[in-house]
Amino acid sequence: MAAATGAVLAPVFHYFYGTGRTDIIVVLLFCIVLDWITGIQAAKKKDKTYSSEYGLSRIPRTLFLLSLPALGNLLDRVMGTPGFLFYGVTFGLIYHTWNSLTANATRAGWPVPKAVAKLVESEIKAKTDRAMRQREGNGHANR
Repeated sequence: MAAATGAVLAPVFHYFYGTGRTDIIVVLLFCIVLDWITGIQAAKKKDKTYSSEYGLSRIPRTLFLLSLPALGNLLDRVMGTPGFLFYGVTFGLIYHTWNSLTANATRAGWPVPKAVAKLVESEIKAKTDRAMRQREGNGHANR
């Protein structure tokens, strides 16, 4: 069964993301999972705002984020460029997700070097402001 699933999924993966790009997509997935984990902990510990409804609303966002490198790869193929858009989009998403997970870890009270926390000060402020709005009943903003 696993072999059959792999036989179907591997060509689909390579079509959308390109050959030899598994490692960078795994890095992006790993960052997204860490962002989810740190976000849940920050919401529970710091903001007391976590709700399953909010968590479930982030699934389409995650699927959208994972589709962007595929779109970059498809555009690279159409334009004949050797991965410029794919790698640009993917590294941009990794950087964005790294900022988010680092801010979440800081807000959760986990040890983050001060120099690193300083780099994501604006992200921490944005997340704190969003949590305050959510707690006040004004819904949630992006991120």
